[in-house]
Amino acid sequence: MIKGNVFVSGASRGIGKNIATLFSNNGFKVIGTSRNEFSIADCNDNFIPLKLDITSRENINDCFNYLKDKNLLPNILINNAGITADQIFMRMKDEDWDNVIETNLTGTFNLSKIFIKNMIKNKNGRIINISSVSGLMGNPGQVNYASSKAALSGFTKSLAKEVGSRNITVNSVAPGYIDTDMTSFLDADAKEKIINNIPLGRIGIASDVSELVMFLASDEASYITGQTISVDGGLLMY
Repeated sequence: MIKGNVFVSGASRGIGKNIATLFSNNGFKVIGTSRNEFSIADCNDNFIPLKLDITSRENINDCFNYLKDKNLLPNILINNAGITADQIFMRMKDEDWDNVIETNLTGTFNLSKIFIKNMIKNKNGRIINISSVSGLMGNPGQVNYASSKAALSGFTKSLAKEVGSRNITVNSVAPGYIDTDMTSFLDADAKEKIINNIPLGRIGIASDVSELVMFLASDEASYITGQTISVDGGLLMY
């Protein structure tokens, strides 16, 4: 297993929190970020929580300098932070489009751009983007969210081709319906309808995603790059 420093955006809850906990409890030094102050009780001393707005390049530059001074620049970057602002297209406000694209897509660009330089220098790195099955199959009321996540597939493929010769892999993980705060609004009837369309007959849990992320960060996944891998119980099949 590759050891080193792991950077997880959106680590205060849900999938990001589970990823950060898994890595920190497996001996990695983990820098986890959120827009707000936070802590994770389940993590050990390997976990460092930081307040960070990934849409602010000034904030990101300050974060980079802090981590560089502490010798904590990551060799594993997990772009997990994301937001939703669901609404049918005809009623979607401009700011709902802008905010979702800026966080989910441009935020991924911002973090990847600043941290990849050190990976290239060291000829070693992993970038793992947390996408969504919505970006692969579409979802009514989520034109903004689905667009931002679909774009990550193109981002992943293109960047993978650019940096593969430097021993850096770039992959995406596309969760389906996972039991987190982001799906907590679903009532029992809505969950039942969703489960009826999932061949495995259940909504996923955060560890279903984090275990795959851990694998993609490992030596065993060193020949996997440019891929978008669904973790959705079979909801979407090509």
